Amino acid sequence: MTQGHAVVLGGSMAGLLTARVLTGHFARVTIVERDELEGTWAGDPAADPREREVRRGVPQGRHAHGLLAAGLNVIEELFPGAAKELAAAGVPAGDVLGNVRFCANGFRLKQVPIGLGALSFSRPYLESYVRSRVFALPGVTVRGGADIAGIEADAARARVTGARIHPRTGGPETLGADLVVDATGRGSRAPRWLGELGYEPPAEERLHVDLAYVSRHYAVDPALLDGDIAIIIGPSAAAPRGGAVMLQEGGRAVITLFGILGDHAPLDDAGFRAYAKRLPLPYVSDIIEASQALDDEAVRFRYPASTRHRYDRLRRFPKGFVVVGDAMCSFNPMYGQGMSVAGVEALKLGEALGRGGELDALRFFRAVRPIVDIPWQIATGGDAALPGVEGPKDARTRLVNRYLDRLYATAAHDEVVSLAFSRVTNLLDPPAALLRPGIARRVLGRRRPATA
Repeated sequence: MTQGHAVVLGGSMAGLLTARVLTGHFARVTIVERDELEGTWAGDPAADPREREVRRGVPQGRHAHGLLAAGLNVIEELFPGAAKELAAAGVPAGDVLGNVRFCANGFRLKQVPIGLGALSFSRPYLESYVRSRVFALPGVTVRGGADIAGIEADAARARVTGARIHPRTGGPETLGADLVVDATGRGSRAPRWLGELGYEPPAEERLHVDLAYVSRHYAVDPALLDGDIAIIIGPSAAAPRGGAVMLQEGGRAVITLFGILGDHAPLDDAGFRAYAKRLPLPYVSDIIEASQALDDEAVRFRYPASTRHRYDRLRRFPKGFVVVGDAMCSFNPMYGQGMSVAGVEALKLGEALGRGGELDALRFFRAVRPIVDIPWQIATGGDAALPGVEGPKDARTRLVNRYLDRLYATAAHDEVVSLAFSRVTNLLDPPAALLRPGIARRVLGRRRPATA
């Protein structure tokens, strides 16, 4: 371990995973978070309900969350045995394709076990587990209940030397640091901070979707899912709304309905149920009708746009500073990519630090560009195919979408194609893998069924 001090701004999943990686390269790591943070995990949500409390800074924590296979691989690498420990504590576990029912464009993809694990959990519970593991590490300090005011730089403005914080008890402080990591999420003020230091802020790419998640918890008999731990119905051009059922720890489930561009599910029971009945397939609605709601009313979370800050295209950047997670790129959450991408970025940051010498942030941004490109292409390409979304509508995009229409229909019956699609959506293979000759022959050589 080298000497020095790293400060991580933000104590959510991106910040926690990054802090875990930094403990291998810095003697001290300080996590700053505006919410007060608990660092214990009993493994029993009934014994300690705080493990499922939704933090103020994570309002989306009430809704369905997914950890893709790539993300679970990161968790296992950073915390060996985590999947088994979570499963032993009651987190539903299974195979990422064999036990996750995924429906795309009105088709239910063929399910076969492929030897890749999957977990179905509540976001607060997973975060509580990771937080407890990180907080227990030597050299980690937590400054909860502290607002982040900005970053400090040297007189030449060539290096970031620390972070300014405002604890809610006591006066303003400056935390000196050899490296400051911005993991503050979609509300990151890094572009403004860079401008204040005389640097060009990154260009921004946005795709407006006006997504709303509407969720309720239910007491669900797992037998209703016929061995699956989760059901996901994605939107399509013909029916641009979707839903998910996620079994969770503690014997309950969250059911989330989502729609774009103002087509949002109502919060009342009758409206929620009626909206679910109009999904492309009946699986989610059937479970709602057979289960007991645990909440008086549904809750809503709105997400206006996928946003990418192009740090990878900058030519100047101060030393001692870097940006990760949603602060770099925030994806439409219905694709379930955010936590997994943040985890892979954290590992890449560790690799960059492991090369020795001072971190070159611009080199790091370019190294993670392909990691961000793939989920960004999946999310924005899928959204652009939906009616009303002002995304690319060129001939190439239309050709790709027609190919995907055939691929979904084929994957409903062909396990080879279903597996290839699952590996891409779980960020294990690039989208180009779906165009390999062996897959393309199956997709283009099969007559499309008349129905799903």
